[in-house]
Amino acid sequence: MTVASRPLIALPARFAATTSALRYGAEVTARALVEAVWRAGGEPAAIHPYAPDGAADPAEVAARLARFDGVLLPGGGDLAPYRYGAGAAHESVYDVDDQQDGFDLEVARRTLESGLPLLAVCRGLQVVNVALGGTLEQDMGGPEREHRHVVHPVTVEPGSLLARATGAEKVDASCYHHQRVDRLGGGLRVTARAADGTVEGLELPGAQGWFTAVQWHPEDTAHEQAAQQGLFDALVRAARRTG
Repeated sequence: MTVASRPLIALPARFAATTSALRYGAEVTARALVEAVWRAGGEPAAIHPYAPDGAADPAEVAARLARFDGVLLPGGGDLAPYRYGAGAAHESVYDVDDQQDGFDLEVARRTLESGLPLLAVCRGLQVVNVALGGTLEQDMGGPEREHRHVVHPVTVEPGSLLARATGAEKVDASCYHHQRVDRLGGGLRVTARAADGTVEGLELPGAQGWFTAVQWHPEDTAHEQAAQQGLFDALVRAARRTG
């Protein structure tokens, strides 16, 4: 496959205070995500999360996304609780960045509105839920916060886009999160759950374009598990049809 034939997949970058070999703060993209998109046949491209004063301009975001064939909303720090109408932040809330939040939320809205294929991962799932009016549980509790640094089984709804992408109705999910969906955003449907009921997958019936979201990190094991790589393959296939 030539580089020119690869669908262009936008990945909003993540702000980092320090990064090896760089003298100042950086904007980064997880290498595992980039490699998963590349294996799928896509051309991953980091985009600058520009949202002055925490509010991205909808028209500007839509125009920036128009040059891409698909979008991958990655994991990252927590959304500011005020974004979903919560009060004071729980003590466990971390790495909140108002510019990052404003940009990611607008990317979610404009991508779904435009019909561009969208895969949302971990924080990305939470961003989509909040963008559509949903809320989050700020902290899941438990001695180890249960879903952090663990791999656990997830049951996938038969016939869902998630089931088609993974080729399975039960997958082992590599998790690193202490928050989860509380109230669902408008129109969203749960397509996967953990044994404790935690929402692990979301889709939007009637969406213009291909969209699925997972609470876990498929990129962690995509290099060795076809079910996890299947999510990135499905995103790139949909992007190829769109481009």
